[in-house]
Amino acid sequence: MATHATFTADDAVELAVIERSGFVESRHLGSAVVLAGDGSVVTELGDIRTPVYARSALKPLQALASMRSGVPLRGPQVAIACGSHVGSLDHLDVVEGMLKAAGVREADLQCPPAWPRDEEARAWLVRTESGKRRLAHNCSGKHAAFLWACSVNGWGRGSYLEPNHPLQQRVLETIEEYTGEPIAHLGIDGCGAPVAAMSLTGLARAYSQLAKAPGMRGEAGDARAATIVTSMLDYAWAVQGKGRENTVVMDELGIIAKIGAEGILVLATPQGATAAVKMLDGSLRATTLVGLTMLAAADAVDIPEVARVLEDVVEPVMGGGRAVGRIRLGRAVSALLG
Repeated sequence: MATHATFTADDAVELAVIERSGFVESRHLGSAVVLAGDGSVVTELGDIRTPVYARSALKPLQALASMRSGVPLRGPQVAIACGSHVGSLDHLDVVEGMLKAAGVREADLQCPPAWPRDEEARAWLVRTESGKRRLAHNCSGKHAAFLWACSVNGWGRGSYLEPNHPLQQRVLETIEEYTGEPIAHLGIDGCGAPVAAMSLTGLARAYSQLAKAPGMRGEAGDARAATIVTSMLDYAWAVQGKGRENTVVMDELGIIAKIGAEGILVLATPQGATAAVKMLDGSLRATTLVGLTMLAAADAVDIPEVARVLEDVVEPVMGGGRAVGRIRLGRAVSALLG
């Protein structure tokens, strides 16, 4: 794979600002793109062509590759394989069930042991003196699906994260198929799995195709991709967690929402209109505000409904236990609203 230039501040625009007590304290620079359902670019802010790591936004494509390898994921299992879950007790139960069905143990997971971000589950692990668990890692659903694919096909389990493993080769093929472009660079994600770099436009294109899958019929459709989309929406709690931004957006608006580490967010409507956002500083706190606003400005989602959801998911800037400021749109995004 060729060496590519990386995303820099010169390529970015102001997407959001943090205002405290009427004073702008921080600015989030980045790039963002909105695609129409036919894949054409509607809105372009900053550099949408230089490759970026998609991080956990790749999970629906990784889950699709597992399903194409014969893994019979159903319902919440599909959603959690696509998800970055907070490790609630319900999340742990789903992943544990996947491991049992695959005939493997928690020790076979190669994601690192972690504390759950869910307070109840964390307290339970502390109370039972269990310590950190691989099961509680936010990527454990994806890894459980990977191991299940190995069991189904008789592939080596100890090497399932190696780029030349048959499963990871299928993942790469799936990514290139859906993004419509060659993988620019391959690295190692936080969970140890291979992570691909691609243009922000390619990432948006992949989600546009996925989101439209349930509405496709006959040979043009991909039944497994359709299952991924419907499961993410039907079991949104398994993708992230109750009250979390991705889950709230999916439950309230009926559109796919998936974060990725280091400032990545992708949103896609059933018609295929898609917004992809990359914050240069790696922060996720303003991505939902920016992404939903851009979809609304493109008439892809209803503005009053978006406003209501943003009230629930965009946290205020706090001082002394009370709201003293806000996260608001930067100049580049505000200009889209006229």
